[in-house]
Amino acid sequence: MLTVDTQVIAATNRNLDEAISRGEFREDLYYRLNVVEIRVPPLRERREEIPILASYFLAKFNAQYDRQKRLSPEILVRLCEHSWSGNVRELENAIRRLVVLADGERAIEGLFKRPRYTTIEVPRPLISESLREIARRGAREAERKALAEVLERVGWNRAEAARILKVSYKTLLNKICECGLRPPSRPDR
Repeated sequence: MLTVDTQVIAATNRNLDEAISRGEFREDLYYRLNVVEIRVPPLRERREEIPILASYFLAKFNAQYDRQKRLSPEILVRLCEHSWSGNVRELENAIRRLVVLADGERAIEGLFKRPRYTTIEVPRPLISESLREIARRGAREAERKALAEVLERVGWNRAEAARILKVSYKTLLNKICECGLRPPSRPDR
């Protein structure tokens, strides 16, 4: 008999609790995998780590490609301000471009000037929507309405709203942005 000792390490960028509730992920599999959960927030929520990671990648790629590139203070500031939707991998690739390309600083500047495209959701006739799509749309609208009601009730005190809704402050800010909510404008005093 052959004995095998294994460990499974799984990663996702999806909210599995929500995926389970929508029937998109098996609950039994979730409980088999979720022995120790390590949540790594996206890089945009850990901006203080960007200079450290950038320096690490710069040293790594300078050594790998036998270069002596440096990060100007201006570029470092821009790196810290960038949204990093591709997380650490996007930062690593940007620093690699900086080192490898002769005009690396210009190439990395192009990253910051790249337009962010937004998608416009075109309403489709109700008949073409699946039941799942209808449910998702309804859930999004219900979430938006509940969020707006709580924010109004607490006078747009976001910390209090996050506590009431039992979500992190960052999650609340993301949801406010996703739902397109804006605080009421205050009259000039």
